[in-house]
Amino acid sequence: MLPTPPKPRPNYDQQQLAAFRTRMANERTLLTYVRTSLALVAFGLALLQLHPERGGRLGYSALAAAGATMLVGWLRFRARRREIEDCRVAG
Repeated sequence: MLPTPPKPRPNYDQQQLAAFRTRMANERTLLTYVRTSLALVAFGLALLQLHPERGGRLGYSALAAAGATMLVGWLRFRARRREIEDCRVAG
């Protein structure tokens, strides 16, 4: 019986896969900020529609918090994206 030839090794780079996973995790984190921001917008608009006189201040505060959450998420995303790109190894 003839010995079986060794299987060829997969043609991919571990460094590229790790960088891809890190970029995808960064994007998932941004989407989490977007989801939270949208929930705050929905909460704020619901308060403004259901209780205009009593929920006005809280509704507008929720809308402001949604904007701040989105801004923080976008700034963190950009900072992490730059860090990820700076860590790339030429290959």
